[in-house]
Amino acid sequence: MLLKENIFVIDQTRASQQDIRPLRIAILNLMPLKITTETDLLRVLSNSPLQIEIEFLKIKDHEHKHTSAEHMAMFYKTFDEIKSRKFDGMIITGAPVEHLPFEEVTYWDEIREIMDWSVTNVTSTLFICWASQAALFHFYGIPKHPLDKKMFGVFKHRISDRKIPIFRGFDDEYYVPHSRHTEVRAEDISKVDGLEIIASSEISGVNMVMAKGGRQIFITGHAEYSRMTLDDEYKRDVSRKLPIEIPANYYPDDDPSQKPILRWRSAADLLFTNWLNYYVYQQTPYDLDDIR
Repeated sequence: MLLKENIFVIDQTRASQQDIRPLRIAILNLMPLKITTETDLLRVLSNSPLQIEIEFLKIKDHEHKHTSAEHMAMFYKTFDEIKSRKFDGMIITGAPVEHLPFEEVTYWDEIREIMDWSVTNVTSTLFICWASQAALFHFYGIPKHPLDKKMFGVFKHRISDRKIPIFRGFDDEYYVPHSRHTEVRAEDISKVDGLEIIASSEISGVNMVMAKGGRQIFITGHAEYSRMTLDDEYKRDVSRKLPIEIPANYYPDDDPSQKPILRWRSAADLLFTNWLNYYVYQQTPYDLDDIR
């Protein structure tokens, strides 16, 4: 009865055997503003009552122009330093390289190696924005397509099935920020067995895709963004005299002088909490060596 009402129930066998230990989460941070992204992700991950240990990863031999060498050396490891270990969960972020074909990204070979490694060494991996496009292309041959103009703003999405655990507690509609020049299309994804579009928007298109029962989750937007992130991006591009429109559904009356409306935080908190609980904690073995 409880399961029919979409209420999570742990079975007696697992409850009697379940021990508690911190979840090991690896975050490959490809965003240029490392500290901002760290803060955004830790904010949404920390809302779970589960204990987590975070390991930040960087691309080997890549110049990090916007973050000090001291910070990178203190808080980041390379893939070579951790690839002998296994992790309960992994997050791979977006990256400012979407204008390039995947094969022309200077660290594409390393990204492919990390993604392949995640299949057998991580219980569930969350791919965000460019990383979702890269992973869908690498694993399933899904192409990315250029947009006529930047998808920029906060857009309303609908979920395909409220009983999917990632959406427990969600309303029928929820909002997500987007900031991208390319997209993946539903017609390409629907041709691939094993991929399921689980949330989308009439305006911003595909938002979430799931594979392997939740071992791979692809998110095209930036649910983790803080209130002011799009504001910073907008004012940066204006100052550089780049072509940019006011982010949609963001400022009151589309007035950039006003404080942006935060309308996605509760859904973002639920998204990451549900991922940690249902797709990481409830699925991962106590002994990480048992991950296959």
